[in-house]
Amino acid sequence: MNVAITGASTGIGYQTAMKLAEAGHVVFAIARRIDYLEKLKKEVLKANPDARIHVLAGDITLPEFRDQIFNTIAAKETNLHILINNAGLLINKPFEELTDADWHAVYSTNVFASVNLIRKLLTLFSRKERNHILNISSMGGFQGSAKFKGLSAYSSSKAALAGVTECLAEEFKEKNIAVNCLCLGSVQTEMFAAAFPGYEAATTSAEMADYVAEFALQG
Repeated sequence: MNVAITGASTGIGYQTAMKLAEAGHVVFAIARRIDYLEKLKKEVLKANPDARIHVLAGDITLPEFRDQIFNTIAAKETNLHILINNAGLLINKPFEELTDADWHAVYSTNVFASVNLIRKLLTLFSRKERNHILNISSMGGFQGSAKFKGLSAYSSSKAALAGVTECLAEEFKEKNIAVNCLCLGSVQTEMFAAAFPGYEAATTSAEMADYVAEFALQG
């Protein structure tokens, strides 16, 4: 399988990219931090010298970087089979302190970047094979779940991503593309630490990555 995953420089994205690449899938690992991505590539190749992992560093909210992602995948592989929209931005502030720039930044990363990347890469999916778009949301964005102070921008953006997923699941049926959304609970990541300082999650990023990788392939 040929897999593109955003937010691959840390946490769940890092671990998921590593597991898929080590298992023999072609992985396009996408994130802002080239140093973290190079560390990921080095770790993968140490575990599996034959692994095929390509790293792309940039800002997925920018159209020119999305063009670069498209061109890189198209140049190296005939098709894309799995896209995992894992990149996310969390700003922890009371509602009255959130600025226009804060709201724009969170929605640009958590919603618009995923939507625009799906649009950009859509023609790379094979019509003959089963494909999968997997959007990573949060229990904070799940309707009726417990909500927490300071996370109104983040949680509402993740709710929007879940809503978009349901729409695309219907629209892409005839394109042979399954579209799913995982609303993950607490996982020990940098983002969790920013949301809940001083707390420790029961699940590690490596443990959650096992689930995400399997669901991306089989779900």
